[in-house]
Amino acid sequence: MESTIKIIRNSIHIFLKQYNFFTLTAILAIPFSTSILISTSLIPDFLSFHSHLQSLFDAAGFPPESEFYSILTLKLSQTISCSILVLPFSLSFLLIAKGIVIHSLCNRKPPPSLAGILNSILQTQICNTLIIISANATCFWVLFIAFNTLQNLHIPSLFLTITGGIVYSIVVANALIICNLALILSGMELSGGFISILKACVLIKGRTAIALSLSLPVNMALAGIEFLFQFRIIKAYSNSGMNKLTSTMVLEGLFIAYLYSILIIIDAIIGCVFFKSCKIAYEHNIVDQTAGRIIEEEDVALVKC
Repeated sequence: MESTIKIIRNSIHIFLKQYNFFTLTAILAIPFSTSILISTSLIPDFLSFHSHLQSLFDAAGFPPESEFYSILTLKLSQTISCSILVLPFSLSFLLIAKGIVIHSLCNRKPPPSLAGILNSILQTQICNTLIIISANATCFWVLFIAFNTLQNLHIPSLFLTITGGIVYSIVVANALIICNLALILSGMELSGGFISILKACVLIKGRTAIALSLSLPVNMALAGIEFLFQFRIIKAYSNSGMNKLTSTMVLEGLFIAYLYSILIIIDAIIGCVFFKSCKIAYEHNIVDQTAGRIIEEEDVALVKC
């Protein structure tokens, strides 16, 4: 099993080896990147949505005095708002860009068609969306029951908040890495839908720590670019007092979106390299198990003789 550093190094080598191809492919992801950057900037406009969501949870009996639920409802409202805004772009431009990356790195003989890959990853992306929604909903309700039970035992709210945040983060992070691997797997093996998610769960068994360590630097870089967009474009637009974009702001915003797109392409390459690593390790385990079973059968046969 390859280490995290080796996977990242191989991914960067692949990106630089086909630099022109991947940088051109990143252009296709610019509409998605732009929608992400703009949606995070429009979060203050969705505070009314957060207030409605908070009222809904209060009516359902969630503890309003809990700091954890205040943070969680705000994060949930932000996630739902951004997801609604970027959904058309994530099902079109993002999948096309990732499909091209998967097609270029697929080693199947004969090579699959790009249309077949796009059809498979589209089905998987829809299933991934349902999985993420289910994971958030399940985690939220389990935490709600646990909080109500533990609060009756007079456990400090700070402890509950920290524990709940850690549990929620672990569950959502694991769901995301499984869904990301399932998307790559569906393109590589042309098996879309929930079957790809089940295969991803089998492949990633025992390798979750590596998957998390691979996603950490990319997510930190994406967060840094989002902050750069906020500082260079949104803050400049707010401070200008003219309430209109200049050509310089537009060009700089497009360049920042292009940087975001390049990171998305690199993340897709890392996913493909990680999938191949998991596939090789899984096949080796199968061979070792088969060899061990044959040796045991031979030993039993010798004993009987």
